[in-house]
Formats: sequence, structure tokens, C-alpha cells
Amino acid sequence: MSLEDTVEMLLKGEGLEVTELHFAPEQKKPVTRKNTCFAVCAVIFNSKNEVLMIQEPKAVCLGSWYLPAGRMEDGESIEEALKREVKEEAGIDCQPITLLQIQEKGPSWIRFAFLAEKTGGSLKTPEEANADSLQSQWYDRESLPKNIRKRDILTLIDAGIRYRQSPWFSELQPVDFTCDVVCQRLLLVFTSSDANPENGEEERIWLLLSKDSQLPVAASIEAQTLAFTAKKLVKYCMPSTYEQLSVNTCGILGVQHNGRAPGQTDGVCLNTLVQLEYKEEEEEISLGSPPKPENAGFRWHEVTNQSLRTEILQKIQEGSVLPVQSI
Repeated sequence: MSLEDTVEMLLKGEGLEVTELHFAPEQKKPVTRKNTCFAVCAVIFNSKNEVLMIQEPKAVCLGSWYLPAGRMEDGESIEEALKREVKEEAGIDCQPITLLQIQEKGPSWIRFAFLAEKTGGSLKTPEEANADSLQSQWYDRESLPKNIRKRDILTLIDAGIRYRQSPWFSELQPVDFTCDVVCQRLLLVFTSSDANPENGEEERIWLLLSKDSQLPVAASIEAQTLAFTAKKLVKYCMPSTYEQLSVNTCGILGVQHNGRAPGQTDGVCLNTLVQLEYKEEEEEISLGSPPKPENAGFRWHEVTNQSLRTEILQKIQEGSVLPVQSI
């Protein structure tokens, strides 16, 4: 498969098998519910634009309200975990519409938030209360319960409302590819900043590639946010110019996961769009070309295909990617 085909596929939210780590700092092998927590969360609206909420049964948050959410179990796919948690906590069946946001505290805690829709079942009543929830109800955004367990869900509810009104990225679902670590395939883009559109000059872009002409796959760094992965790779690859560079993780193009072999394939690969620019203009720096890699394992490739170049720039400029929130 050509590089252009690979990039096109990733831009569409599709996946690609992880065959090699090009940057692999020491990392614990993820094991679900032991040293790694992958969780799901559902944002579901009814025909009145009310959002589904569940009432918590746990002693530490007894009676408070939250979105249907919970940890993935051994051997589950992300979508299976979503459907199970919604059924157990809210009493309804659901179908995911799209991944809506990824919330994270680093590679050992990642929550996949979905916009989903009800497909069957009925709300859990107080008479059906159990260890999963006390009941479920629909609530208007302006009349949410005062005793919300954590306010981190407010950004998810607002994102769901916004997406329903005007989607800013294409519907995105996890794709089924095995991975044994938490890693990121980086579409790391350098954009020139010396082009003058008034003179008909177009912005040029380059992609960072491994020595075998692949998009680099980097293991995520323990105890660091997911955005730190790209920064660490750039520092490793271009140490002498790193402080002059701005490394901006734009968002996620795709999510790859298959946990069918517990303890062996509990990892996830996030195909991530990253923009690299110089922080400020300096006379001794050429703003029209990327900084030279100081590591022989990496090189730059200029994108000359006009449609592909336009598509990449559009993703960056419009932010049409799955957002990541560090919490």
C-alpha cells in the first residue's frame, strides 16, 4: 500500500495493523482492570432533546446523577462495553452513532465517549434499582439535576448537542485491529509559515516518516497525557530545535482496539493528527522547510498530491477530528 493510500485511509477513520513501534519508551503492558482502565460513556438524547441520566447507587456518590458509564470488561470490544453499560445502568438498548470525545489521564486511563441512540428497552425504574444504578431518567440540558456526580460530563452533553446540530467531523467508530500496547500512529504534519497567499503561494506540508517510509507509531508515555507522546517523539527526533517548535495534537483520526485475548491484546492504537510549527520567526531559521531530523530512523516527506494536501490542511484548520480532553 502506498503512503498516499495509507494517509487517505486514516483520514477516513479507518485502521491499519500495528506491526512495529518506531518509538518505544518503557511502558507496562496494559491489562484491562489491573493496570489499565478503559471506560465508556454514553450521551443519548430522546426526541425532546433530553439527555439520558442514571442515578448512582454507590455509597460514595449515593443518589447523585451521571451519564451511563463504566469500565470495560475482559474480552470486550469498546462498542460491546458501551451497549452493556447502557443496558445495565439505564435499562435501554442503544446503538452508537459516533465516538464523540476521548477523555484521558494518560495511557492507563482512557474513556471513550459516544453519541448514541436508543433502539429499544425502557427506562429503569426505582423498583428495579440494583448495584448498577437506582433508576434512569431523561433531563433537559437546562434542568439537569443539581447533584451531578462529576461535572466532567457537562462538556460531553454540550458536545453531543453541538454534534447533533452541526457535526464537525464525520461519524467515527472504533475499528477492529489487535494491539498489545497503548500507542499512537502519528500523522505528524509540518506546515510552512512563509507562504504568501496574496502572491498565489500555497502552504507546503511535510509528513514525518520512519526510515521504512511508514507513519511513525509511538508507545504512549506512562504517567503523561496522550498529547505528550508526540512531543516526546519530536524531542527525540529533533533535540536541538525542539525548544523552537510548537507541537500541537489536533485530535484523533481513528481508534483501533481488539481485546479478544485478555492480557495479550488489551492495547489500543490512536491514529492521531499532530501539527508541527516554529513558535516564532527567527532570522536564522527557514520557516519554509521542516527542521532536519537528527535521528537516522526518521525523515520528512513533502506531500505533493494536491487533493491529499488540501484534505490534511482542512482537517487541521477546521479541527474536523475527534477531540481529546485531558481530565
